[in-house]
Amino acid sequence: MPPVIDQNKCKKCGKCFDICTEDVFFGSAKGEVPVVAYPEFCWYCNCCVNVCPVEGAIRLRIPLSMSVCYK
Repeated sequence: MPPVIDQNKCKKCGKCFDICTEDVFFGSAKGEVPVVAYPEFCWYCNCCVNVCPVEGAIRLRIPLSMSVCYK
């Protein structure tokens, strides 16, 4: 469940792929909508969402198994 980029909101600044330590956006270029090339490498750290200058341009779909709290 990779990051989802809203192409209508994306400013194509490249900040998301510059900050991603796992190269999820490998091959993306500034001036273009980022490509999620390696979704399986995403750690859901939220860095790309936090660095994005446009709220809602990137969202993460957290897998259900990661969002359930066990007691």
